[in-house]
Amino acid sequence: MKNFIAKTIQDMPPSGIRRFFDVAATMKDVVSLGTGEPDFATPWHIREEAIYTLERRRTTYGANAGMVELRREIARYMSKYGLSYDAETQVMVSVGASEDIDVAMRALLNPGDEVLLVEPCFVAYKPCVVMAGGVPVTIPTGAENGFRVTAADIEARLTPKTKAVLLSYPCNPTGAILERSELEAVAAVLRERDLVVISDEIYSELTYGDAPHVSIASFPGMAEKTIVINGFSKAFAMTGWRLGFVCGPADLIAAMVKIHQYVLMCAPIIAQYAGIEALRSGAPSVEAMRKEYDGRRRFMLKELREMGIDCFEAKGAFYLFPSIKQFGLSSEDFCDRLLHEARLAVVPGTAFGDSGEGHVRCCYAYSIDNIKEALSRLRNFIQKI
Repeated sequence: MKNFIAKTIQDMPPSGIRRFFDVAATMKDVVSLGTGEPDFATPWHIREEAIYTLERRRTTYGANAGMVELRREIARYMSKYGLSYDAETQVMVSVGASEDIDVAMRALLNPGDEVLLVEPCFVAYKPCVVMAGGVPVTIPTGAENGFRVTAADIEARLTPKTKAVLLSYPCNPTGAILERSELEAVAAVLRERDLVVISDEIYSELTYGDAPHVSIASFPGMAEKTIVINGFSKAFAMTGWRLGFVCGPADLIAAMVKIHQYVLMCAPIIAQYAGIEALRSGAPSVEAMRKEYDGRRRFMLKELREMGIDCFEAKGAFYLFPSIKQFGLSSEDFCDRLLHEARLAVVPGTAFGDSGEGHVRCCYAYSIDNIKEALSRLRNFIQKI
């Protein structure tokens, strides 16, 4: 049957994260800092709403674009970032933000269209571009500038074939953010260009420091050309609920709904009712989790630096991206040895693109006890090598 599989899929490598953790899953006594999965349970009041939904026998299909009540709550929620959307025409509820990335590419791209991607980046971006017939054009970033893309970086790679620019801040895997002034400069470059901006803001609630999250769509002239992707998985600890949303220009949202309705029909109705409750009453729980993540972030950063490992201070998401260049091993070799010799799983930086070489991703969305044990194993390992 292999000959029947589309060449695009045959040529596509498996996820660098999943490939590595499939090996880890076969081993005993492994401690992980690998998966971007909150260790918190979904807040009780959200779970309770789902239970009530089942008891009320609300188990039918829903509207393709999502329940109007939920879309209205999403529009209200997005206003906190200075964004104004019409719930009827500019909001779509999806089966997770990952679906939004895929559907956005399929709605936008014709064969040969180019999409600028800032690397290191989430593992799904490049495959989604390729599966939609597009051409990914990567913009490398590094620790020397805090893994921040600049307006000049973007402008240098724009061509007549550029159809879209995909931004993801706060960033998975680096934890980097863009300050308001940096985003403003990027917006100035993109505002007059004939292209679409896709802004993945799934970690918008998880920023640390005094400056709140800023959406590029909030700058003058940008909302009408920007798709903003977000969801419930990270901020509300609802990964398994598979509930996301996308906001943007009405014509683009209509095109995305068209694809969504044929492929998935609608997001799970039980998850949608839970999502309404999350947006209405979940802010205190989100803030409590954010504060806990911030404490873990500062603890892990301090411990890594005390070990002599160079690591820039990430200000968003729940990842650190330390350098392992000093050990003379590639990212893959370092992680492979760390797994087999110390029973500690982290993700090679190259899983997120070539510019991730020399780094590993460490997730701190784990209990502090798990983090302490992981760091102890890492300390022993680097002393050994």
